[in-house]
Amino acid sequence: MDALERLLTERAVERMIADYAALNDAGDWAAVAAMYVPEGRMSRPTAPDAFVEGRDAILAAFQARPARASRHVVANIRVVLAGDGATATSQILLFTAADKLPLVGTYADRLVLTDEGWRFIERRGSLDFT
Repeated sequence: MDALERLLTERAVERMIADYAALNDAGDWAAVAAMYVPEGRMSRPTAPDAFVEGRDAILAAFQARPARASRHVVANIRVVLAGDGATATSQILLFTAADKLPLVGTYADRLVLTDEGWRFIERRGSLDFT
């Protein structure tokens, strides 16, 4: 992979992470779940060790959540490419209408390039401050 291909690939992963936040805020749960491989898994920052496993279960978990107004701000995205996969870390700042203070957290991601594009194998959220 040459330098330009590397930059374009890193940018594609960064865009995916930003799109995830925007789709989450928009409540487009089907689009969020579609960003995972079928056997993908995720944990929310508030429960980093409680993984939801499988694209269908991820969709159901989002659909079961009470409606809320939120804004996720994503920063410090770092992507490391390796073969047909990648890892990424990013920091999040979550604002919700119900909470007076935002939550600050980190996502650690594992991704793979599929025929449909980049997809999450795993997204593990954690809170940096409680």
